[in-house]
Amino acid sequence: MNSYVERVLENLKNKYGNEKEFLQASEEILVSLSPYVDKHPELEKNGILERFVVPERIIMFRVAWVNDKNEVEVNNGYRVQFSSAIGPYKGGLRFHKSVNLSIIKFLALEQILKNSLTTLPMGGGKGGCDFDPKGRSDMEIMRFCQAFMTELCKHIGQFTDVPAGDIGVGAREIGYLYGQYKRIRNESVGVLTGKKLSFGGSLVRTEATGYGLCYFTLEALKTYKKTDFKNKRVIISGSGNVAVYACEKAQQLGAHVVAMSDSDGCVYDENGIDLALIKEIKEIKRGRIKEYAERKHCVYYDKPADIWQIKCDIALPCATQNEIDLNSAISLVNNGCFMVCEGANMPTDKEATAYLLKNKVIFGPGKAANAGGVATSGLEMSQNSLRLSWSFEEVDKKLQDIMVGIFHNIYDVAKNELGNEYDLVSGANIAGFKKVADAMLSQGIM
Repeated sequence: MNSYVERVLENLKNKYGNEKEFLQASEEILVSLSPYVDKHPELEKNGILERFVVPERIIMFRVAWVNDKNEVEVNNGYRVQFSSAIGPYKGGLRFHKSVNLSIIKFLALEQILKNSLTTLPMGGGKGGCDFDPKGRSDMEIMRFCQAFMTELCKHIGQFTDVPAGDIGVGAREIGYLYGQYKRIRNESVGVLTGKKLSFGGSLVRTEATGYGLCYFTLEALKTYKKTDFKNKRVIISGSGNVAVYACEKAQQLGAHVVAMSDSDGCVYDENGIDLALIKEIKEIKRGRIKEYAERKHCVYYDKPADIWQIKCDIALPCATQNEIDLNSAISLVNNGCFMVCEGANMPTDKEATAYLLKNKVIFGPGKAANAGGVATSGLEMSQNSLRLSWSFEEVDKKLQDIMVGIFHNIYDVAKNELGNEYDLVSGANIAGFKKVADAMLSQGIM
């Protein structure tokens, strides 16, 4: 490992030893940058790595609101504005009980490189709250979102920071957040993405992360295997927005999707997932995936991780971080899986990633493979600024071009600069970092 990288990483561990998710992401990125840092001494001279891994700004705030029982509840809100080197901060808001500063920092750090890979002028940021929307009424969610935005609106803007959705934040939440921003600031601007079409949203935004994941995976299949999705057995963890539209696009491309999951368990349907039923249960009824197994009379496992025991050609983890551990990776390899592309953020832990790469499994890291969501958010920002609305076909074609470009960018770095065409993890980190580092060097010490 490069001595400069080693020193920066050690300093991070000493300062942030309790932030395990942030340290995991930082180590994965920094270690993979070593070959590039070896060739560029100007990075150390200008303290680029030290500045790269420290957020420009961290905003933490209290969110006090009133539930349906007329009781006051208090949650912790966060916005990490990590890097504005190549554009305004851009990244989602996550509402989930697991949210803490370490998770938001890890997501924001990954977002810097993800946004860079899209080639669009967007910096990296992330935010959220330890509020869990599950089981809450629409009125409770509205009041919470209004309280959250009352504080957040002081720190964001179309030229400063443009949040979007993430886990627990869909079109409903974005609508409430945008309404409160507009009410307080008295301006209609593209300050949030993922909006409904009736007030500035973009076609394809709902489908973008899942569709983009499949476009990336398809290009990888063509490049490595000279094949496509047709008749490939696919398992997809999760049943939220990303998973649903990854399933939809994979099926459109000819894949045989046999399994999906939620936080309670997973279903295995040898006949192929009935996506219309999944959408009814998860999007309309907001129910649990166990109902799918009851209605289709297929196999249900009461542990979400059991999905990785199911035989497949391609695995698309689309749920949450670190859902694939070493044992899961071993099961995937033993069952013939030859490709894993990440729809979620860092769903494969360090040991599992190393094992998959060692066994020549084609591995698409999340910061590249799931960049379709933020890419289409960037396209929504463009439409808002231009006061235009592009057709579904126009946006979908732009999305597909971006995802194909991302794949070949990181593949070329892995093959030509690192000498290992399978190391797309390092390829993605280096390809994304190059642009950010160049911008930081050009803009001086700040």
